[in-house]
Amino acid sequence: MHTLDFLLFEIYPYIAGSIFLFGSLVRYDMSQYTWKTNSSQLLNNSMIFQIGSYLFHIGIIFLFFGHLFGLLMPPALYPYFGLTAHSKQLLAMISGGLAGTAALIGATILLYRRLFHRLVSAQSLRGDKFILILLYVQLLFGLATIPVSAQHLDGSEMEMLVHWAEHIVTFRPGASTYLAGVYWVFKVHLFLGLTVFLAFPFTRLVHIWSVPYRYVGRRYQVVRQDQGRSDQARSGGKPGRI
Repeated sequence: MHTLDFLLFEIYPYIAGSIFLFGSLVRYDMSQYTWKTNSSQLLNNSMIFQIGSYLFHIGIIFLFFGHLFGLLMPPALYPYFGLTAHSKQLLAMISGGLAGTAALIGATILLYRRLFHRLVSAQSLRGDKFILILLYVQLLFGLATIPVSAQHLDGSEMEMLVHWAEHIVTFRPGASTYLAGVYWVFKVHLFLGLTVFLAFPFTRLVHIWSVPYRYVGRRYQVVRQDQGRSDQARSGGKPGRI
């Protein structure tokens, strides 16, 4: 187990991180046309899909930043935010549980649509389906950590995860030793999270790099049908001159 932990949580993070960064650069340089997320809104734009999309994206964004700050905040900074190891763990369980549930509901709607709606499934790439399934499984394991965490609310296991993350980002050896006594569901959750970063450059997730900060202030886009072409298509004739 020590050797496996070393490979998965001390070597694999750097492999996944390197592919995440350099793979994204290579894809942007060599395949910019694919640097987007293929919209399937025109194929199916039902209200339930819109709700699922909102729940999924809001939940995932909250979870990402929650994990980012939660894992990289040193315990020495807890008092400055009015936190203890105990209160931080409770905050993570409650907020993460709510966001994770919202994201899982949204992912269930999107995954069902992606796999079982005929037009959407036919238009989807294998990578689209793979990354959504991977995120779905990751959400399940993330929520599965909550009842395990509830069995020990002293925050000790969370501090082990924080120490692991600190050693990884600062390139210090011995990171995997902090996970030796951590419950297996946390290890699976970490491994799947690293795998998401590994798969990132090869999927539609690359569009996250292009932060759409102008989107909020953009005017609403109105799409109108070309009436002349529609009349021509119905009549089978040529368009008349004006």
